[in-house]
Amino acid sequence: GTGLVGRALLSLLLASDRYRKVHLLVRRVASNLPPSAKLKVQKVDFAQLPSSALPAADDVFIALGTTIKVAGSEHAFRQVDFDYVVNIARGALDVGAKRLAVVSAMGADPRSRVFYNRVKGEMEAAVAQLGYEIVVIAQPSLLLGDRATLGQPARRAEDMATRFLGPVSWIVPRGVRPISARSVAAAMFAEVLAATPGICRLKSGAMQGGG
Repeated sequence: GTGLVGRALLSLLLASDRYRKVHLLVRRVASNLPPSAKLKVQKVDFAQLPSSALPAADDVFIALGTTIKVAGSEHAFRQVDFDYVVNIARGALDVGAKRLAVVSAMGADPRSRVFYNRVKGEMEAAVAQLGYEIVVIAQPSLLLGDRATLGQPARRAEDMATRFLGPVSWIVPRGVRPISARSVAAAMFAEVLAATPGICRLKSGAMQGGG
């Protein structure tokens, strides 16, 4: 709930009549959270996450991720984008969750020669095999949004896309053009509400324009 997609998802979940409670798991103290009586914030160590630390839930939304530059190494990146994500998904399943939605990335492929894409692809394969009734995997292109407002460091590629591609984004193929975090969140939310059993991969082009 502290990143671009996570914060957008949080707003949708809190506004929805479907959910009586929204449990937000965070690695650090979050600021400027939307005020809501049904929001429960829990600070956790994702590296040491036992299932007993997770509250019972029906639906799980995971928007956890970093970059190799921010993480500091490939090992640290994999710990966040693979280990932590799979830990949460497995732990939530153990306490009763049935539907899972997770943010991955365009180009995710467990056989990719690109380390980033390979880790994302391996994460997708791992969560798909856990046994959820519904798995929604969002594969966005470069995300657009204001990270500074959330207290996050800017990401160079996203910043360049916002400044240089924004005015001419209409000529960039829909499937690869940068996408707003709100559109990704809206697409994930809608797909979980649709409750179609199985695994659904939301391609970036299909998510454009939502939210």
